[in-house]
Amino acid sequence: MVKLSFLSSLIKAARNEIPADLLIKNCQVVNVFNGLIESYSVAVFGGIVVGFGEHEARETIDLDGQYLVPGFIDGHIHIESSMVTPVEFSRAVAPHGTSAVVADPHEIANVLGVDGIEYLLETSANLPVDFYFMVPSCVPATHLETSGASIGIPEMQELMGRERILGLAEMMNYPGVINGFPEVLEKLELFKGKIIDGHAPSVSGNDLDAYLVAGIGSDHECVDAYEAEEKLSKGMWIMIREGSQSKNLAALASVVNRVTARRCMLVSDDRHPDDLLVQGHMDVVVNRAIEEGIDPVTAIQMVTIN
Repeated sequence: MVKLSFLSSLIKAARNEIPADLLIKNCQVVNVFNGLIESYSVAVFGGIVVGFGEHEARETIDLDGQYLVPGFIDGHIHIESSMVTPVEFSRAVAPHGTSAVVADPHEIANVLGVDGIEYLLETSANLPVDFYFMVPSCVPATHLETSGASIGIPEMQELMGRERILGLAEMMNYPGVINGFPEVLEKLELFKGKIIDGHAPSVSGNDLDAYLVAGIGSDHECVDAYEAEEKLSKGMWIMIREGSQSKNLAALASVVNRVTARRCMLVSDDRHPDDLLVQGHMDVVVNRAIEEGIDPVTAIQMVTIN
C-alpha cells in the first residue's frame, strides 16, 4: 500500500494537483532524449522528475540560465581501484555530477569471494550515488592465480537474484568462450537473457563472431578505431575508457558519429583516489570527449542515456 500511495502522489504531482517538492526554473535543460538544449522548468517529487514547465512547488531554485543535465553514470568501474569504501567514493564523486555507477567487484571477490560482494552491497545502499553491480565472471582470473576465494556456478546463482545485481561482469576468459570450454559456457547459459559484459582485447574476425554469438554484448578493451569499428559493425556496445590507468578516448573519438554514438558510452574502468580528489570523475571524461571533438550533447548522452 505504501508503494501505491507514493505512485498516486507521483501522478498527482505530475498533473500539478499537489505541489512538487522542488521546481528548478530558468535553466537550459540538456535533453538527452532528443539531443536538444531547451528552456523550461523541471519539477521534482520524491526524488523523481515528474514534469516540465510551471508547477507549484514547496521549494524553488532559480538557475539564472545555467545548464541542467542528468546525473552521470559510470557504466564500468572497479570501485576497489579507488581504494576507498562506497561511502567515501560517493562523497567524492557526487559533487562532480555522478549519480550512478555499474561496478565489477572482481578485485574484492578475488580476496573475499561472496563475502566481499556482500560487503559492497551492504555499504553502498542508500547513498547519494546509486551503486549497481555485475557478478564477477572469472574469480580467480586464471587457474595460475593464487586467490583468497573462488566464484563458481553456486555462488553466481546465490548472487544473481540480489537487488542491484544486473548481470555477468566482463567475460575475461575470451579464449574459453571461443573454444567452448564447458565451465565457461555454463556461466553464460546461467545469465542468458541478462546483461553480459565483454572483455575481448584484439579479438576479431571469426573469433569475435564466436564471442558475440555466446551472448556477450559489450567491450571496453578497444585501443584503436579499427578494432572499435569492427565491433560496432557487429552490434557490440563500445565502452570507451578514460580512467586513471587506461586512456583510449584520443584513439577512439573518431568512431563516434551520428549513427554510432548511441552504441558508445564513456566509462572510467578505474579511478585512483588522487585523480578523484584533484580532477574529478565522469565530468572530467565528458570534458575530455568534448576536447577530442565529440559534440557536447552527444558526450553527455554517452554518460547518461546510453
